[in-house]
Amino acid sequence: MVVCRMTLMVCKKKKRSEIETEKKTKWWKLKKEECCEEFRQKLRQALGGQVVLPDDWETTAEVIRETGRKVLGVSSGRRKEDKETWWWNEEVQDSIQRKRLAKKKWDMDRTEENRQEYKELQRRVKREVSKAKQKAYDELYTRLDTREGEKDLYRLARQRDGDGKDVQQVRVIKDRDGRVLTSEESVQRRWKEYFEELMNEENEREKRVEGVNSVEQKVDKIRKDEVRKALKRMKSGKAVGPDDIPVEVWKCLGEAAVEFLTSLFNRVLESERMPEEWRRSVLVPIFKNKGDVQSCSNYRGIKLMSHTMKLWERVVEARLRKVVRCAVGQIEFNVEVGLHQGSALSPFLFAM
Repeated sequence: MVVCRMTLMVCKKKKRSEIETEKKTKWWKLKKEECCEEFRQKLRQALGGQVVLPDDWETTAEVIRETGRKVLGVSSGRRKEDKETWWWNEEVQDSIQRKRLAKKKWDMDRTEENRQEYKELQRRVKREVSKAKQKAYDELYTRLDTREGEKDLYRLARQRDGDGKDVQQVRVIKDRDGRVLTSEESVQRRWKEYFEELMNEENEREKRVEGVNSVEQKVDKIRKDEVRKALKRMKSGKAVGPDDIPVEVWKCLGEAAVEFLTSLFNRVLESERMPEEWRRSVLVPIFKNKGDVQSCSNYRGIKLMSHTMKLWERVVEARLRKVVRCAVGQIEFNVEVGLHQGSALSPFLFAM
């Protein structure tokens, strides 16, 4: 008989709800005017009572980020669990609200009467939730027997299938040899390897032809009205880049932002150098809805870039659209009034 003594170390696997993600500033609160006004006031206080923003980008960006975290708050960094609330109704909501008030009352005055009231409302909430779920399921089963219900069923199935192929749901990926990678570090290395090959080796950029005659002329300074128009065209609610400053900040600050951005863009134009933060981006893989979900080649990369850099690009793009010269053979096009969407010259402008 052989006796063996073993010591095993078992690590508890974290639940999905316990996995921490990156904490983000709640910039979406700037949609509310009261939050926007408070942000402007706190930013003014952080700048020593001045209305004008500092000249350099690094100082301004850091002050804005710090003020945003203090005024708007940051997310908990925990993944939200999908909760079934499709059966929710007013009776359930009313019962839960009554239970919360009873809980506060009991916390303030620990009497037996308040305790019994809270326990009774707890039982009532359970009954209301049970009845609401049963009613919702009955209505769902009745609807599924109809033609409209059949369409809903297929739509729900497609949605669930798409959710299972989301990069947030897929935790494993295959390497170049088809082996499945399971650890987070190996998966990240594979994504890095794949996109480096895709953007550098497989799709090499054409080298510039040396000796081409270039025409240099004086470039007018960027005006405030150009920045205002570009800022107005920028859409809100988009994912921020690595600098964590969304376009909502500039819209909230109004004319002070226009003056700062105009000065900043002119310095970039004169020095031919942009802030280092603008050069960084976050690459997010998006599934193409076809092929193996564990194969990197079935994902397209979406870059999350600095919103301020996008604003700068819009200002430059607006200037290019006014006068575009594209040489094709011996033919040269001169456009004085800009290009409309769908114009024959649009591909040439895009290529520039």
